[in-house]
Amino acid sequence: MKLIVGLGNPGKEYEHTRHNVGWLFLGELVAGEEWQHSKKANADYVKKEIAEKRVELLKPTTFMNNSGLAVAYAKKKHDLPLTDIIVIHDDKDIPLGETRVQKGRGAAGHNGVQSIIDHLGEKDFWRIRIGVAPADREIHDTAHFVLARFTSEEQKKLETVFKTVHEELIRLVADHA
Repeated sequence: MKLIVGLGNPGKEYEHTRHNVGWLFLGELVAGEEWQHSKKANADYVKKEIAEKRVELLKPTTFMNNSGLAVAYAKKKHDLPLTDIIVIHDDKDIPLGETRVQKGRGAAGHNGVQSIIDHLGEKDFWRIRIGVAPADREIHDTAHFVLARFTSEEQKKLETVFKTVHEELIRLVADHA
């Protein structure tokens, strides 16, 4: 089994923000399916198949900075090696429309990823980083930028990005079984 974690923050005010792009992607992936809630994990989850493999999609329902609690719980519950964990999150240093697939990297200032590294005690898990950076300007206030909503133009671009992320996810699940 693979654990696929989308990072985001709970609450209406964060629903369509750049920082919640991991949750937004998982929402597209499970369109129409019912999320279950685990109080012990502090997370919502859906079990399904991707690339003919069992996966559990996980949305930690703590704030981003405590995402590692849910991931560590699910890792232990399912007795997973780190390489069976795939974390999908925003990246302010990658232009919107681009993605990066990496394993074993540091958090690069992302508090949700740092929380996962801290709670797992290691960083050898897969990450799909979804770029949210504007192509035409610098980011002066990171917190304000990542907690802002996508513009309608950016939302249109996300449709294409999510297709790419889905393809990358299928490849990761199929190739690293």
